[in-house]
Amino acid sequence: MKQQWFKRPLHQLLRALNSDETSLPEVVASFYERIAKRDGQIGAWQYLIDQDDYLAEYESRREFYDASPLKGLPFAVKDVIDTADIPTTMGSVIHQNRIPDMDASCVTAMKAAGGILMGKTVTTEFAYFQAGKTNNPHDPERTPGGSSSGSAAAVADYMVPIAFGTQTAASVIRPASYCGCVGYVGSKNEFSLRNIQPLAQSLDSLGIISNDVLDTILVRNILLHKSLDPMPQANGMPYVFGVFSGQVLGPMQDPMLETLAGCQQALVGQGLKSVSFPLQDTVVELTALHGQIMAYEVARNLVYEQQFDTLGEHMQTLVASGLDLPYNDYIAALQKADSLKQGLMQWFETSGADFILAPSASGVAPYKTEGTGAPFMSRAWQLAGLPVVSLPLGYYQKMPMGLQLIGKPHQDDGLLLQARHLQQLFLSEQAAAPV
Repeated sequence: MKQQWFKRPLHQLLRALNSDETSLPEVVASFYERIAKRDGQIGAWQYLIDQDDYLAEYESRREFYDASPLKGLPFAVKDVIDTADIPTTMGSVIHQNRIPDMDASCVTAMKAAGGILMGKTVTTEFAYFQAGKTNNPHDPERTPGGSSSGSAAAVADYMVPIAFGTQTAASVIRPASYCGCVGYVGSKNEFSLRNIQPLAQSLDSLGIISNDVLDTILVRNILLHKSLDPMPQANGMPYVFGVFSGQVLGPMQDPMLETLAGCQQALVGQGLKSVSFPLQDTVVELTALHGQIMAYEVARNLVYEQQFDTLGEHMQTLVASGLDLPYNDYIAALQKADSLKQGLMQWFETSGADFILAPSASGVAPYKTEGTGAPFMSRAWQLAGLPVVSLPLGYYQKMPMGLQLIGKPHQDDGLLLQARHLQQLFLSEQAAAPV
């Protein structure tokens, strides 16, 4: 029976290549066959490198790739991340002919580690709400979420083992939840954002989307030029966690709340300690402040003057609201957010909690006619600059649902190991992946 290499996570593919179980061209062919079979229905790719060109790049520097950490394996990036000599359109007709002459730092780091860029994935317009062509791989009638829609769909559907996204509100965590993959957003300023389209500078973050937390750890280490060997392993430490249901922010679907309660119960049964999370009002305030700060900064980052009418309806509304916000109110919002963040940090300190467990979204992916989904479950943590990992820990009517672990600033390594522990605990309960 032919090996389905496209279903293997990145770290397993590396092991197979290192042991001569397979070859890079065989693995790459498996991914391109998957794309040919599925992307006509999913629409994850904005720009796809031709397979012959991909293999020609590998053969031209085969000695380098064979000796590199990533062995020439593919990665993808969201179409707001610059790639040299390849279009970066940001999901907008304004930039449909834009071709950068330099790679973003994250792309450079992956190439230096021996990764080969497979292509650019679809984004919503300027990484906001105006949806692109991408469909959810579990149900093409439903949204993959925004704005890292193509990256989440491509990874979840096994077209590429790893992809980069960006998050300003919920643009990595929500698509990861809707598509059923692992989404990670680093602490504020954890990664370079050089040559990535800015949306709101106080909020923008780089994200990694994968199907396995170990792959996320591997790519994080590449970006930070950290040692890749040995790869860290999760342990069974008695973690402490708080729980936030999100019900004070907006309507939550019962299956999501049931998934959260079931996970909490299972973790306590495994010896983890659940503590009270009383800062409901803090999260509500941070969520509201996030909306104000984002609108103000977007309005001043996207100054298109005569081209304003070219923007989609969602972006026009956001820009207009941002222009109406006075400067003093914007500064007051930033100062208030800093104060509220200190309250969160004090709770972590006094409670001894390692992370907050919360839904990644309000429920399963809505139908595309209803939009790309509500972002309220991520706004507070994004404004506070906290690291977040979303894991596919629930399903309802064959649609995935993610739960997120929210950690302490710049404690990303520990949070990812905790997420790996949870992934291992719940691995046997995962539902079937897309066909």
